[in-house]
Amino acid sequence: MDLLNTLAEKGLRRELPTREEALAVLATPDDDLLDVVAAAGKVRRQWFGRRVKLNYLVNLKSGLCPEDCSYCSQRLGSKAEILKYTWLKPDEASKAAAAGVAGGAKRVCLVASGRGPTDRDVDRVSQTIEAIKEQHEGVEVCACLGLLSDGQAGRLRSAGADAYNHNLNTSEGTYGEITTTHTYADRVDTVHQAQAAGLSACSGLIAGMGESDSDLVDVVFALRELDPDSVPVNFLIPFEGTPLAKEWNLTPQRCLRILAMVRFVCPDVEVRLAGGREVHLRSMQPLALHLVNSIFLGDYLTSEGQAGQTDLDMIADAGFEVEGAGTTTLPRHRADAGDGCGSHSGGCGPQSDACGSHSGACAPCGQGPGAETDAVESAEVPAARTDLVSVRRRGAGTDLAPNA
Repeated sequence: MDLLNTLAEKGLRRELPTREEALAVLATPDDDLLDVVAAAGKVRRQWFGRRVKLNYLVNLKSGLCPEDCSYCSQRLGSKAEILKYTWLKPDEASKAAAAGVAGGAKRVCLVASGRGPTDRDVDRVSQTIEAIKEQHEGVEVCACLGLLSDGQAGRLRSAGADAYNHNLNTSEGTYGEITTTHTYADRVDTVHQAQAAGLSACSGLIAGMGESDSDLVDVVFALRELDPDSVPVNFLIPFEGTPLAKEWNLTPQRCLRILAMVRFVCPDVEVRLAGGREVHLRSMQPLALHLVNSIFLGDYLTSEGQAGQTDLDMIADAGFEVEGAGTTTLPRHRADAGDGCGSHSGGCGPQSDACGSHSGACAPCGQGPGAETDAVESAEVPAARTDLVSVRRRGAGTDLAPNA
């Protein structure tokens, strides 16, 4: 297809596609899906070879969040039967992180529910970062603690943090349909604070709430302008007990088209396949490795992922290799622009099923943001796979061994 050839050539030159081209990727028929994957895969291999970076989530504090993000199992008023616990002690968090590092994770992502950290919380997380770094030389640490206040990003950087994650989640035009307790501008400001402090910025999106193709393109183009080093792509996990429990809008084919579009718009950025991949991609997860260059190992924040060894087997069977600790993730032109693992200043962050990583950008109503969803998608009405949504009952906050 001329479209796909054009997009592949643009990606090899780091040239931004047009909005019309990005929209056209999302509208391609299933018959052309392998052609879409092949074209985007050429761009992925140009900048990242066949390496797959592994990241591991540690949920430092689970549940009881005062924010009302509609997609989140930890939100205010959530009836989802998730684990609820207050802050892990630094030694507990370090022990949890060790399981991920032993499983091959290059980055540990420390996540805590809540609007944002207090100064005492920053001290607590700083101690945890120091404990992890003492035990695991060379491991990258990313923090995801919500909205930052002045000076907090610098303190995390001084403690040894490499990156900070804060997702945009959805387009600015539909953000007010997700939450009323903070704004899209608040999120953009936090990413800017992280970048200004020398942290590698990680910011992504959540798909699957019934949003239109235009909404998806809007948020990905906004991320391109924000220029994070890492873009996690989450797919909504419709937890029972949340406003979006009935939002089952994704097929494996739809997920792959979204990932391809992100790769074309962000060709040389770490694109991470995050929360919801097991639920929505299912047996087609290996195809996604041709589009993304980063995944989470094992479980997520409040939901369980597939076994860590299964992740490793999938990577090997698909002909890819786990990225080693001594390898710089980003292409040289981006890595040389900063002093960490990324461009501006670093590399990436968490993306699972909470903290803007849970699973989505969303809206409390049935159709979600962007009710003008394209007709080509309206015919796709997959059956709800509630059997694939498994609440995490092991690892951090429990007495059971983590999945890594």
